[in-house]
Amino acid sequence: MAEAVSVVAESLAGDRARAARNVLDQVVLPGEELLLPEQEDAEGPGSAGERPLRLNAGTRSRGRVVCGPGLRRYGDRLLVTKCGRLRHKEPGGGSGGGVYWVDSQQKRYVPVKGDHVIGIVTAKSGDIFKVDVGGSEPASLSYLAFEGATKRNRPNVQVGDLIYGQFVVANKDMEPEMVCIDSCGRASGMGVIGQDGLLFKVTLGLIRKLLAPDCEILQEVGKLYPLEIVFGMNGRIWVKAKTIQQTLILANILEACEHMTADQRKQIFSRLAEC
Repeated sequence: MAEAVSVVAESLAGDRARAARNVLDQVVLPGEELLLPEQEDAEGPGSAGERPLRLNAGTRSRGRVVCGPGLRRYGDRLLVTKCGRLRHKEPGGGSGGGVYWVDSQQKRYVPVKGDHVIGIVTAKSGDIFKVDVGGSEPASLSYLAFEGATKRNRPNVQVGDLIYGQFVVANKDMEPEMVCIDSCGRASGMGVIGQDGLLFKVTLGLIRKLLAPDCEILQEVGKLYPLEIVFGMNGRIWVKAKTIQQTLILANILEACEHMTADQRKQIFSRLAEC
């Protein structure tokens, strides 16, 4: 609370924007303007000052800057749209740029282009399936958006089936659109999820925590029982083990691990391993 108050006081003290690299992992508020360093600063970082991100930089920029959830571009400005902590991920090549986003806690999922989600088919109208993804409106899924699907060879999708796919259209002014193929036309694990298993919902923060590269929870869970598991960025998890009892145990562990410490998790896993 004190940190948020200090951020408000700093933002109200002047209208100038703050450098994004100086507020990484700190709380940012909606309406704040962030400045990114120039990619072609030959004199070194910070020597020429901070300037707003230029969208029409063309070939001048050595690295591409991507704005994730919680950030929005207005002309040459980069504005914050959510309250949370500013995060940054360096690109794989290390050529500058990277991805900036705001890590926040929210109850309702907002579709984001490229997110892999778990949806439930609620209706079929013509050649389009309506899929519930937990957002403000259902997403559309074409029957041709499956691997090997043609007008004659239609996929066997029924109302009530679970679909694992990704968004190709996610705009506040348009209906979200899903596909179950990648850019090469292959399924890559997407499509209709099996009938068995258990689907349950967790917080969006827990999903991001479980999908982090350094997450130890999945490694510990995988040592308990053989399982199949699917994570959706919309807060849904599908899990399947050999027996119903094992499936329920895994689901309860994943739901409870959000508020557990590392020592508490080790105690629970050690007890289950002895059973």
